[in-house]
Amino acid sequence: MKRAIRLIFAGVLALTMCLVPMQFSEADSVSVKPFIAFGADLSAKEKKEVLKQFGITEADLADYETIEVTNKEEHEYLDEYLASRVIGTRALSSVMIEEADAGSGIQVETHNISFCSKEMYTNALVTAGISDATVTVAGPFQISGTAALVGAMKAYGEMTGEDVGLEQSDAATNELVLTSELGDSIGKEEAAQFVALLKDKVVSGDLSSEEDIRGAIEEAEDELNLQISDNMKTKMVGLMQKINGLDLDLDSLKDQAQGVYDKLKDMGIDLDDAEGVWEKICSFFAMIWEAIVGFFKSLF
Repeated sequence: MKRAIRLIFAGVLALTMCLVPMQFSEADSVSVKPFIAFGADLSAKEKKEVLKQFGITEADLADYETIEVTNKEEHEYLDEYLASRVIGTRALSSVMIEEADAGSGIQVETHNISFCSKEMYTNALVTAGISDATVTVAGPFQISGTAALVGAMKAYGEMTGEDVGLEQSDAATNELVLTSELGDSIGKEEAAQFVALLKDKVVSGDLSSEEDIRGAIEEAEDELNLQISDNMKTKMVGLMQKINGLDLDLDSLKDQAQGVYDKLKDMGIDLDDAEGVWEKICSFFAMIWEAIVGFFKSLF
């Protein structure tokens, strides 16, 4: 009987421990002012249109922190991946970013953006290390939107006090541009799904060699019934080697881009569903508790 009592105590303690993070998570409410990164070259009329896309007015700006992103900054991030003529001479892309409750993941909306889909932004933002945020990307009229990632990373750093590192920002920029380029040939949604699936394979398998990553590319092609050009495969190898070097957490990757990975699961794609350490501990103690309950049921 004493042994049974000890088991009961252990089970209750374990269940309490498993509930603790849930309680803290629910209490972890939003407390930081949202940030807006405006394109520095917006005219007054264009800025008014951007605000309309954000769903706010000039008067509402008192409730926001605002910064600007210059065309020079856009070129610093993008020149390696896009022709200067594509980036242009005016910074117009604007981003509103709001901190979300812990565990909410990244939610993206786009307005007047032609080149990048919200799933592409989500994937790239996760690579940059951004988490639990609501992001709205807007242009005053139809623009590519690639430069908006620069504003999102700058605003997130200002909002959280944690700058996005150079390696993360470079990989994220590379990813957004490359995924957008791939979308021109196979479709935006398909491109975002392909890159998300490939990242899952690279991160879960810790793939770093060209041979291994090319194998993962071919697997992703087969699973999604896509055909990727040889030139694009070579570019993807370089991108995935960068991403592998970031030491991304697989669970965080899927939690933050949950919408993208849920679509892959709905398609029957087999993703690496490794549980986190804490979830494994909680599952273990839950099994003990079930055994205890079963034991006492058998006594009566």
